[in-house]
Amino acid sequence: MPSDPLRHTTVAQNTSSQSAPDLHQSSKLRKDLRKHLPNTYLIPKQSTMTDLKPNLAVFSAKSYDKQYLTSTLQTHHPSLVSSLTFHSFALSSETVSLAHGATAICVFVNDILDAPVLRTLHAHGTRAILLRCAGYNNIDLAVAEELGLFVANVPSYSPEAVAEFAVALIQTLNRKTHRAYNRVREGNFNLEGFLGHTLRGQTVGVVGVGRIGMALARIFNGFGCKMIAYDPFGGEEFKQYGEFVDLETLLSSSDIVSLHCPLTDATRHILGEENLGRMKRGALLVNTSRGGLIDTKAAIAALKKGQLGGLALDVYEEEKDLFYNDHSGEIIHDDTLMRVTLANLQDFVEKRTCRNSLVREGHLLVSRETEPVRL
Repeated sequence: MPSDPLRHTTVAQNTSSQSAPDLHQSSKLRKDLRKHLPNTYLIPKQSTMTDLKPNLAVFSAKSYDKQYLTSTLQTHHPSLVSSLTFHSFALSSETVSLAHGATAICVFVNDILDAPVLRTLHAHGTRAILLRCAGYNNIDLAVAEELGLFVANVPSYSPEAVAEFAVALIQTLNRKTHRAYNRVREGNFNLEGFLGHTLRGQTVGVVGVGRIGMALARIFNGFGCKMIAYDPFGGEEFKQYGEFVDLETLLSSSDIVSLHCPLTDATRHILGEENLGRMKRGALLVNTSRGGLIDTKAAIAALKKGQLGGLALDVYEEEKDLFYNDHSGEIIHDDTLMRVTLANLQDFVEKRTCRNSLVREGHLLVSRETEPVRL
């Protein structure tokens, strides 16, 4: 792992005040374009969006995507509503043929746009790729440029909303409201095991201070927390809330660590076994950025050893076939999740005390006082 794993990534605030360059001036400028993402676009050399006939295929579409995309077009471009085609499944090599004839496609975080998919799209007439997210690690930008495709993302959709949710997750871990909720539903009003900590005076470490990281810093500043951050690109705005430190110092000093950086080859598993071991014992870890930033198995091991005091995930490195769908009636084929399930079964069969049990001694309304290990 490089000593500065964020140094080779793109952070949103670095180009937020810059206008998009004239991309038709030189091929060199086009090659440099990827450095400016997510605030600029990749545009075909010999075509513009006005050349394209409207025909949009939307992949990984949920009911809310259909509702808001349709209503927005109905309000601003009613003539284009009939051009929309929605697909509930993700884009991949198995489903790319369904984009045949679509001049533009609209995709989300778990759609796969690798080289074979991009070449197939281009061959079938697609000229524009519109991402419904800020991250773009799921698209091969070099091949997109080679093919002359137009690529655009959403660099800043409500950073405050993500930051507020991260704070909600942190307070859930800290005040154990998720466990309190379950107990009340069971009719159990025992307060055992619900001790939390006052946030005022706690040290919060933010990894990545782009728009979301800065929004989080502003919120925690209001709580009276000490703020530190790791981001090789720096940022003068953060200095009014705290100081920049190296990653090792952040991990060893923080009571709470919140991840807000993109997923790249340099940042994948930025919190693996080694860096998790550097964290202050009992610290809380929250990830609302990309699942691949954390080595899930190493994080579970850190929870079991008590190295981590709590882990809250809005993302998961193997989420592609899990998230955004209802699996309540299915068997989840995920090795990491199933290991925890099988461990519970083994405890039951061998009559050992199960750390994750929610019911004991035959009483359905009594929860265990011990803190369960939660993913």
